[in-house]
Amino acid sequence: MARMMYGCFILWLGLLSPAATVLATGNLAGKYVTALGDPGMRRDGLRVAFEAWNFCNEVAEEAPKMGSPRLGDCFDVFVKDSHKRGWKHCEPCNQTGEHLLIHRVDEADNRLSVGDPFPGGFSTTLNNTDLYAVEKEQYLGAKCQVRDRPSPWQFWMVMLKNGNLDTLAGLCPSNGRKVGPFPHESRFPCFGTGCMNQPLMYHNYTTLKGDRLSGSFYGTYDLDGESHLHEDLATTKLSYYSVTWEKQLGKGGWKFHHFLKTNKKYPWLMLYLRADAHEGLSGGYHYQTRGMTKIIPKSPDFKVRLTLDIKQGGGPKSQFYLMDIGSCWKNNGQPCDGDVTTDVTRYSEMILNPNTTAWCSPTNLNTCPPYHTLPNGTRIHRTDTSNFPYGAYHMYCSPGNAEHLEEPYNLCDAYSNPQPQELVQILPHPAWGDYGYPTKPGEGWIGDPRTWELDVGRLSQALFFYQDPGTPPAKREWPSLDVGTEIYVSEEGEVAEWILSDFDVIVPRPKRRHSLKHRF
Repeated sequence: MARMMYGCFILWLGLLSPAATVLATGNLAGKYVTALGDPGMRRDGLRVAFEAWNFCNEVAEEAPKMGSPRLGDCFDVFVKDSHKRGWKHCEPCNQTGEHLLIHRVDEADNRLSVGDPFPGGFSTTLNNTDLYAVEKEQYLGAKCQVRDRPSPWQFWMVMLKNGNLDTLAGLCPSNGRKVGPFPHESRFPCFGTGCMNQPLMYHNYTTLKGDRLSGSFYGTYDLDGESHLHEDLATTKLSYYSVTWEKQLGKGGWKFHHFLKTNKKYPWLMLYLRADAHEGLSGGYHYQTRGMTKIIPKSPDFKVRLTLDIKQGGGPKSQFYLMDIGSCWKNNGQPCDGDVTTDVTRYSEMILNPNTTAWCSPTNLNTCPPYHTLPNGTRIHRTDTSNFPYGAYHMYCSPGNAEHLEEPYNLCDAYSNPQPQELVQILPHPAWGDYGYPTKPGEGWIGDPRTWELDVGRLSQALFFYQDPGTPPAKREWPSLDVGTEIYVSEEGEVAEWILSDFDVIVPRPKRRHSLKHRF
């Protein structure tokens, strides 16, 4: 039973709740602290959101009756206080007694569609589907926000992306510059008009049954597939995605169970769980974002801890990322400012799928970074065939707006980001062992679940990223860290399935603390 109340709704397990309680989390003792609002995914009062992107990380057009593709599931747990005959907030909620969940985001919020006004929204963006989604994410973030030190935070973010590109629609820019329609290219899948659609989105709000908390987002890209969503996933021809979260009340942590299925119409799909910045720009997203990260990790001093259990890999072309980090800086080393013609998204991705091979080789130098840096700082040029670790790199590509590239070079795809991008895709190899990354194919793959402690800070400092000659080195800050897969143009329906838990990011303690001035 659900009831609307003061912008929240209550899942009844007893009587009415009191007003919202202010939360503050985080243990600041010691030299290092967590960068996340929910370290290790252990907080009973979960904050999780959902976003869907088209090929160039925009919306363009909402799916029918679905609303803008941003959803939230944010709640707090209350326990009945037998002495005061009321309810009190509990976090962690290990007290015995009668419990209830108060949801901060309701169905009316989640179904907000372009043109629908909401508090804090701007009239100038009301009828623009791309900008409306930005405002909706910030609106949901305000409802989910938890005040904390040194900054507030909002939610984990589930990101879903459709890899279809309709070149005749003229929707995606080329390296950040608006271009019109152009003839179809075989490298871009598209079944025809409408292939870049947003998905059908459904939501099981988190509930408490006994001592088990659970909820989910799920759906399909097939707009005529609603009546088939509950068919056997092993035999259905639908594309499909789901993320289910489960936890025992007051104990342990959340387990996020992911499922992604491609089909003939939608052969290229991506699904990640992201820890994004609580404000500012994040990887691949040229708008203000909201997220789980209250301290932005900086190279070279941060680590990532997580547990990953891969059940199904997604086929031979699934680029399953143990760790995908995203940032943004200009080619002159300056921070990004929202100018999509000069901002450059920078990615580094560790691919676990043992079917993914190294394109980088002595005979294919254009897919190798110009040099590799050893942990001791020694640089090895890619022409040094005796020492360069070619097998450590799947592929490197340069930003399309770079003006001083070393030949030979390989430019990154110009259309799949709202601005130019640079990618460093690495593979399990002894070269990465010093950073805690897998050193040989198959480590951490299907049947080998592992808890990882990755020295992402030192690795991200060592990796090559392009900069114009003579410019000050960019400050490498990473506002997006995620885990998940990109099933790349599958020839038949492929399935990926995995469970992520224990996610945390460890950074040096900030030198200065800020007051708790942000509202819940």
